[in-house]
Parts: sequence; C-alpha cells; structure tokens
Amino acid sequence: MDILTLTGLIVGFGGIIGGMLLEGGHLISLVNAPAFFIVFGGTIGAVLIQAPMDVFKRSLGLAKWVFVPPPAAMEETIEKIVGWSNIARKEGLLRLEDQIQQEPDPFASKALQLLVDGKEPEEIRHILEMDMTILEETSMQAVSVYEGMGGYAPTIGIIGAVLALIHVMGNLADPSALGGGIAAAFVATIYGLLLANVICLPMANKLKSIIKKQIRLSELLVEGVIAIAHGENPRNIESRLQGFTQN
Repeated sequence: MDILTLTGLIVGFGGIIGGMLLEGGHLISLVNAPAFFIVFGGTIGAVLIQAPMDVFKRSLGLAKWVFVPPPAAMEETIEKIVGWSNIARKEGLLRLEDQIQQEPDPFASKALQLLVDGKEPEEIRHILEMDMTILEETSMQAVSVYEGMGGYAPTIGIIGAVLALIHVMGNLADPSALGGGIAAAFVATIYGLLLANVICLPMANKLKSIIKKQIRLSELLVEGVIAIAHGENPRNIESRLQGFTQN
C-alpha cells in the first residue's frame, strides 16, 4: 500500500471539507444526486468516446498501481543479474535455462531466453528495447484516460451548473427557493473540480512516475543481459548497474 496516496486523499478531501465546515457550511449541502450523475456520467461517457476499449480496460488495470505500485527493486534486480552472470561464467549460458522457469517477470524471462538461445548482443538489445517502447506507449495511452477525465470533469461540472440554473430560472415565481437552488447548482462545478484536481490528474501523474521507474528497471535488465552476453566480469557488471540506483 502506498501510504502517500492514502494520506494525500485524506488530507485533500479533509482540508476542503474541513475548510467548508469552518466557514459555517454543512456537508448535506454537497450531496446532490443529479449533479453526481451529470458529472461522473458525463465524464465517463466522454472518456469512452476518446479511448479505444483495450486502452480503457488497461487504464482500469493500472488504477491499482496508485495504491499498490509494482515493485521496482533495483538492488535486488542487480543481485539477480550478477547471479546470472556467475552462472554463465562458470557453467555456460545454457545453464541459465533453469532460471527462466523460476523467473516471474515476463520481460526478464524473455531476456534470459534470448541469452540462452545464443542471440547476438545487439539483436538482444534491439528486441528488448522494442518491447520496452511498446510497453511504455501502451501504458502512457492508458494514463491518458485519467488525463482526459481530468480535462473533461470541470467542463462537465459547469454544464451541470448551467442545467441547474436553467431549472432555477424556470421557477422565478417562488423567490424563496432561488437562494437554495442557485447554491445547489454550483455543487456540480465542485464535483467536477474535485474529480479532476484531487483524483484524476494526481492519479495520472503518479502513474507516469511509476511507469518511468518500471522502464528504468527494464533498462537495467537490458544492460545486465547484454553485459552477460559479452562475457563481462560479474564485478564489472555490478559496478556498472549501480548507476541505475542513483536518483
């Protein structure tokens, strides 16, 4: 669990709601079912128009990364690569075939398979970098779904407010209801701004950061496997890969 995400949500919503209460507002004034359906339904509808189904499904899968990001253990990966290097140096590349079955990461497993198959180092690099590029592009397309929601939500919130104001103006015969009706109209705008600026856009930026770490980990794997293919000394490989751990 990413404690910063949970803390951010609590502090963000807590600060907004707490500030409203300090000003004498009431939580019940923020509860408006029509505004909710307009903003959330309209935003999801706009995103469904924007994104192909496979991209939308992938974005749903990435959402869990905001709370439980995938591991990006650089030091552990370096130790694993050095271990592969020692096996290859002492027993030959074919002995790494046993490691393929034990490797849970599909990218690392593919890298090892290419190594065992005796591919040339530059060919290995080309194949793995192509996979990395495709992975990064598809992941960023999924992130764009949340960026799109962050862009659409405030505008749809304004649409909701305008629709509510139209309804209010149609009942001018009852002046006593104008104040409450106008106040309720702006709830849709609040929903839109909250959805965009406290949820969707922060999620998109968090996912971008996680994806960059995953790509960096993949780059480390590529460099390590290429070094093994060249027959470099395990100590030299470890020393070179330590550069990836620098922030």
